[in-house]
Amino acid sequence: MTTFEQATVLARYARDVVREALGSETASAPHGGVFDEPGASFVSLHWVGGRLQGCIGSLEPKRPLAADVAKNARAAALDDPRARMLSLDDVDALDVEVSVLGPLEPIVAGDEAEACAQLQEGLDGVVFVWRQHRATFIPQMWDHFGDARTLVAELKLKAGLPADFWAPDAKLLRYRATIGLDPAPLRESTSAAHPPDGEPPRR
Repeated sequence: MTTFEQATVLARYARDVVREALGSETASAPHGGVFDEPGASFVSLHWVGGRLQGCIGSLEPKRPLAADVAKNARAAALDDPRARMLSLDDVDALDVEVSVLGPLEPIVAGDEAEACAQLQEGLDGVVFVWRQHRATFIPQMWDHFGDARTLVAELKLKAGLPADFWAPDAKLLRYRATIGLDPAPLRESTSAAHPPDGEPPRR
């Protein structure tokens, strides 16, 4: 499992990748060990104050971890539909968070209530899957939803289904994550740090 220190290195790297994408110098990727092994990650970018810029990730390891972080960092900064247009000067007003995911674990349960009862609040990332519908919340999202029933209801909405939907072939999976944070270098009040109001933070 990735350590907190390694996840923090990846968060700093993710910031450099965003800078590179906006015209700065080439980001230097960390190498060796876990950085070169297949890994899955989420990169979350928040403005000072908490508003979301973007959050993009991978649920399963398909490329070296450092490369996965780079891909998701660029997408979170530039491609997330919720993202605003960025300039290079904006990057210092963003908190950069990298979540390195552990393996997915299917939850074996007879119904939704039994599945929710097995979730550990504040620790488990959760994936909802039903046919072509799929969505996830990383562990940090417990701060927004509080309890398992609420989180799973919101997760179904994110997947494009009614909040009260359930079916015999619906599935929940869970995972743990190691989280690294690179806080925004720019902390004072600036126009860059306070983008226009929009939707509440979501991942």
